[in-house]
Amino acid sequence: MSQSPPKTRTVLAMTLLVVVGATCIALGVWQLNRATERRAIASSIQLGQATTAFDLNTSVSDPTHFKNWTPATARGHWRGDLSVLLDNRNLEGRPGLWLATPLVMADGRAVLVLRGWFARPLGEQKAPVVATTPELQQLSGELTEHVPRMFELWSSSQAKPSNFGFKPNAAAITNVDAIDTAQLQRVQNLSLAEFSDQSGLNLLPVVLLQTSASNDGLIRVWPKPSVDADKNTGYAMQWFGFATICLIALLAMAWRIRRNR
Repeated sequence: MSQSPPKTRTVLAMTLLVVVGATCIALGVWQLNRATERRAIASSIQLGQATTAFDLNTSVSDPTHFKNWTPATARGHWRGDLSVLLDNRNLEGRPGLWLATPLVMADGRAVLVLRGWFARPLGEQKAPVVATTPELQQLSGELTEHVPRMFELWSSSQAKPSNFGFKPNAAAITNVDAIDTAQLQRVQNLSLAEFSDQSGLNLLPVVLLQTSASNDGLIRVWPKPSVDADKNTGYAMQWFGFATICLIALLAMAWRIRRNR
């Protein structure tokens, strides 16, 4: 007597196991790739932070000389009237803003300095008045190639709305040594090239994340990318484990079909 073919639902179950197993393997490989990327980022951070600090006053302005996370120093005078606020910058779950102010050096070049974070004023709270003295500033910090970006509601393929018609704001200077942040323009993201064009400054192609102490009431805790590669490796092992379970189940079903023939 000839053997009957496997039941339809058995074939469907085996097909499902193959699809689920292949998906689990693909997800495991993706997690391993993410782990590799995070290790590369961690290595880049360590390499940058181990580099000898740049003196921006004497360094050349070629962007190839700058690396992310490299320590740097700068001397110059604030252009408080050219300050701008970076909106929607959270710190430990609290909504807030970053204050960015150009620092003009003796040779006329300038560097955009992210000076620090303050909490978003809520209700009756007033926006802070930040000390910005006219004296020569000696700052230290870390370099980044651009202002860290936030998600925008338009894609890169669409025309970007013109929401940065920037002009110097002398009204923000409440006296000779302070800035009223309530008077400053707020933006989601800030392009160095655009800011340079509209402010008239000769900006270096780099941003300085200030880490040196200053009596301005700002918090200088800057975000860094996640470099926990072990977590991704753990997830990858879980996905490969699920794929192994699918394979074992598939082999068991194939063995049963063969035995029943």
